[in-house]
Amino acid sequence: MRFSKMLIPTLREIPADAEAISHILMLRAGYIRQLAAGLYINLPLGSKVIEKINKILREEMNAIGAQEMTLPVLHPAEVWQETGRWYEIGDEMFRLKDRGDRDMCLGMTHEEIMTWLAVREIRSYRDLPQVWYQIQTKLRDEARPKSGVLRTREFLMKDSYSFDADEDGLERSYQLHADAYHKIFSRCGLKFYMVESDPGMMGGATAHEFMSPSPAGEDEVVLCTSCGYAANIELALSIPKKIGIMDWNFEEVHTPEKRTVEEVSNFLKLRPEYFIKSILLISDNGPLLALVRGDQELHEKKLNRIIGKHRSAQKKEVKDILGVEAGFIGPMNHKLRIIADMCLKEGVYVSGANKQHYHAKGIRPGKDFIAEWHDIHVAKEGDSCSKCNAALKIERVIEIGNIFKLGTKYSLPLKAFYLDEKGLEKPIIMGSYGIGPARIAAAAIEQNNDKDGIIWPKSIAPFDVEILPLNMKDVKTLDIAEKLYKDLTEKDIEVLMDDRDERAGVKFKDADLIGIPAQIIIGEKNIKEGLVEIKDRRTKEAVKVKVEEVVKVLC
Repeated sequence: MRFSKMLIPTLREIPADAEAISHILMLRAGYIRQLAAGLYINLPLGSKVIEKINKILREEMNAIGAQEMTLPVLHPAEVWQETGRWYEIGDEMFRLKDRGDRDMCLGMTHEEIMTWLAVREIRSYRDLPQVWYQIQTKLRDEARPKSGVLRTREFLMKDSYSFDADEDGLERSYQLHADAYHKIFSRCGLKFYMVESDPGMMGGATAHEFMSPSPAGEDEVVLCTSCGYAANIELALSIPKKIGIMDWNFEEVHTPEKRTVEEVSNFLKLRPEYFIKSILLISDNGPLLALVRGDQELHEKKLNRIIGKHRSAQKKEVKDILGVEAGFIGPMNHKLRIIADMCLKEGVYVSGANKQHYHAKGIRPGKDFIAEWHDIHVAKEGDSCSKCNAALKIERVIEIGNIFKLGTKYSLPLKAFYLDEKGLEKPIIMGSYGIGPARIAAAAIEQNNDKDGIIWPKSIAPFDVEILPLNMKDVKTLDIAEKLYKDLTEKDIEVLMDDRDERAGVKFKDADLIGIPAQIIIGEKNIKEGLVEIKDRRTKEAVKVKVEEVVKVLC
């Protein structure tokens, strides 16, 4: 392809509204343009990168026996209503009515539709297992689309679905996908982690995410470099640093107008880890207290898995239920259910005295209060691994893929059953597996760039080689450029030739910005010796090669 014939609108200035390096470079290098918030156009270079990624996706999915199909983006509401997600999902779902006044939605995922198809096409155990996939557009009305293609309202996704007769079959399908995903991301040149995650709105019992480390990531993962434990911070278990056990007797201490842990710890000159935060919550089963250590934060999602939906009590509710103002709550002498973080099980602490302007010092778990013990704190850098006690680290990441064991979450409400060997009707056991091609592209840029621009991994670069003839008025330069273009193309090497009548500096800047892995630089001085330069975009190293040997070197 010739540069002069392609739409490659490079920019010299950094776009004002772009923050993530991948967003900046995709705009500057002419890969994307923004139509509206969360809506992007893939320009020719961007489309070629996505095509390369999709090719890898298809090859690895086909290798595990998955079958490609294409499902509609527009869905009738009743399928989503049968699973209940029509009512559970909030404003993220695009909803509309057709001309017959029927409720419809734009697909944000395709579990319901794939299951609908399975109901009609899978009848017997002989039809199982099945793995179906598609590469299709999804739509979510994101409240805060940002970071370029990392959080958008319309996006492309490879989503696959496994259908098995039993849990053992699901385990095999799950592992096949996990292995395929490792190959996909490795082939795309990414550094990544497979981490335990919360199934969230997808449902099911088990889930893992594939996370690519990047400062632009909106997620955080907790990692143990000793035993390999890895989990999304929404799920991660950890052991906070132990504290010394104080020899305090129980006493009430006057703490006028001091309510927060920070205020009271400064007032009493004690570190926050010697405090208990007592938090009144309202759940569907009534009020309860949640207790975490003063230097820790309560993990809402962990608690949600224990008690279900809940909310923080309002100030008036605190006064009405506990008879004390917020800020002076302690865990003693309540008839409420108490759920306490595991790290509070040992020690002597300070907390509210259940009396205005007073805190209690010398509180002993098991003596002064009885609780159910769970890990309900947010893991922090420096906490110990719950599996091997080594120190944990936290890293910001981009989610690039996920896998879910759905079980019967969708097959039961949609009545996706099969007949087993004995003729008995049983529910199909399902799994769901997603990858975002645009997220792969963005993650690759986040991990592969320098001050001059993008450095594409070879497998997903829009072209393999860029030819840079520096003097478009020199006949010999043009002849060599055309010959190399023809010879490389015949060897199935994808070539971009910068045939613009531009200064050498402009061509070099654009070549580095666009990030094609290899550059062939054709200058008059080297031509006189029958040589051209081959420059590696990643290392910036350049070697002089005889013109007739270029194809051999690049092949």
